Amino acid sequence: MSTFSLPNWIKPHLFLNKRFIDLSEAEINTLKERLSFLRHDNPEVTVAIPAWNEENNIYRTLSSLSESKTNYKVEIIVINNNSSDKTQVVLDKLGVRTFFQPIQGTHHARQMGLDKARGTFYLCADADTFYPPHWIDLMIDPMIKEKDVTGVYGRYSFLPPQGEGRLGLWFYELLTEIIIRIRQNRREHLNVYGFNMGFIKEIGLATGGFNVQSSRVYAGVVGNDTTNDAEDGRMARNLKTRGRLQLVTAPEARVFTSPRRLMDDGSIWNAFLKRTKRQVMILPEYFMGKKVVH
Repeated sequence: MSTFSLPNWIKPHLFLNKRFIDLSEAEINTLKERLSFLRHDNPEVTVAIPAWNEENNIYRTLSSLSESKTNYKVEIIVINNNSSDKTQVVLDKLGVRTFFQPIQGTHHARQMGLDKARGTFYLCADADTFYPPHWIDLMIDPMIKEKDVTGVYGRYSFLPPQGEGRLGLWFYELLTEIIIRIRQNRREHLNVYGFNMGFIKEIGLATGGFNVQSSRVYAGVVGNDTTNDAEDGRMARNLKTRGRLQLVTAPEARVFTSPRRLMDDGSIWNAFLKRTKRQVMILPEYFMGKKVVH
């Protein structure tokens, strides 16, 4: 993969300039057929996706997952978190197993997914993210090969806004890679995000699930890079009480996610400057383990 371009595997799933309503019946039926092998009744792995008003994103995510090359029996489930658009129509047309969670908030949706999952292993995905063909196996394998690994998390890149290149995003991601390594010692839970993590389901349930006191919603999540005590960061903390987390570094496991949370700052450059400043301010916390007070 070129540093400044998207990998070839992602391109068939972009459906450039197409909404779901613009897809032909043939395209919908082909995608539905490809997804059929990810509907096992007795799965080893559950891939769970929360969705709120994602009718024109989630079919792209599902398209990427439908090309998975896996040795495991897999089920995909989607938790419709009280969507007001046609997200459910999309899911029904594609034959995806779904559950409806009327209580708004990502931790409510993720917890329902965990409660409904039938797999031994649980992978978290998001409705605006693309997953490479070997992602499932590369995420699951460490938990099978290393008995003390209770959870995993992976690397990620951002899709560029339409019509823009990836140069600015590359600088942001380079900073992120450095910070991830620094945080592994004392603040590893800050590295773990719900669009690219996994764990042993029974341990996740036994240690508290995704239940948190504060509620995080889908839009306008700003600055979570340094304050991640939302449901994904809390799950990471819980999993570490029973073992260790492992960062999956294989390039073939890198996912590509929407830049929406970066664009909340107005531009990629603004996001880079804001997060760089914040990370520099709290660097002592990563090394000393003590909370930095501003």
